[in-house]
Amino acid sequence: MRVLIDVMHPAHVHFFRNFHNEMQARGHDVVITARAKDRSLELLEAYGLPYRHLSTQTASGRVGVTDLVQHTRGVLKVMREFRPDVLTAIGGPAIALAGKLRRTPAVVFYDTEFAVHTNTWVYPLARSVVTPDCYHGRVRGRHLTYAGYHELAYLHPARFTPDERKLDAFGVRPDEPFSIVRFVSWQALHDRHEVALTLEQKHDLVQRLADRGRVFISSEAPLPPSLAELAITGPVADIHHLMAYSQLFVGESATMASESAVLGVPGVFVAKTGRGYTDDEERRYGLVRHFLPEAFDQAVEAVDGFFERGPRAFGAEARQRLLAEKVDVTGWMIDYFETEFATRHMSVG
Repeated sequence: MRVLIDVMHPAHVHFFRNFHNEMQARGHDVVITARAKDRSLELLEAYGLPYRHLSTQTASGRVGVTDLVQHTRGVLKVMREFRPDVLTAIGGPAIALAGKLRRTPAVVFYDTEFAVHTNTWVYPLARSVVTPDCYHGRVRGRHLTYAGYHELAYLHPARFTPDERKLDAFGVRPDEPFSIVRFVSWQALHDRHEVALTLEQKHDLVQRLADRGRVFISSEAPLPPSLAELAITGPVADIHHLMAYSQLFVGESATMASESAVLGVPGVFVAKTGRGYTDDEERRYGLVRHFLPEAFDQAVEAVDGFFERGPRAFGAEARQRLLAEKVDVTGWMIDYFETEFATRHMSVG
């Protein structure tokens, strides 16, 4: 079977990297096409994943019509050379278009309900749309679900083991208390209704965390001078080892809140729009607390509450319940592709 994976964001590298490697090990041919956004190409290189660079993030960070056309043309060119049996991506606008034009099935993975404008036209073009079973949005077309979250494709214990030796590169010891903060630039198309934390609020959060240990900040936008010395430095490919040994996550990123949750690290997520998966992690396991920006005072109280109950012990117990109920998502993906498309390829061949 020939599989084309399209990567448009650094998080997509994490989601697909184990799938890519295991599919190749099982005898399938896999090619990756990529958009340069933030550190996506750096991650691909760090994991030793060969790729075809098709497009680059614009200054605004948004994917406009011109950018989509350029990227789709690149996918079509690779398809002519590679002749894939199936295309796959997260979000999937380029593969949905290219797949429809070349009559090649496209499998779209997604977990962001409020990207309504893109989802409305992408979903019906795809062969199948695959979401976590906690996804709240409507899917027009063939909809498949699995019991898990995107982050369990690469942070499930079957795929990831924290290594305390990796912490040296970040300048921290395994027994040293520290927290991680994430600030987002809010430049994606589906972020247009978001409201960023103010500089005063960012300082308030950081100071409260600093009273309980070191603070490491990950930020899409440049940090102000007053916070710049707290920026995370270290190998981007090893960030999840750092996260696994932290005591708390606080920030504007739903993805990092979920990553922390499946690692057993509680998180406080502050954003105007929620996600089905963070809602699920909050309702079922208490590992994420989501607050609107206007409820900042309550978010701060939640930070204090996690520390009062002991975040590491609480997180470890809640994680065990989560893992007992959720699947290894990479394993699920491999089973699905081999059942759905390898059989089809054999019958055609």
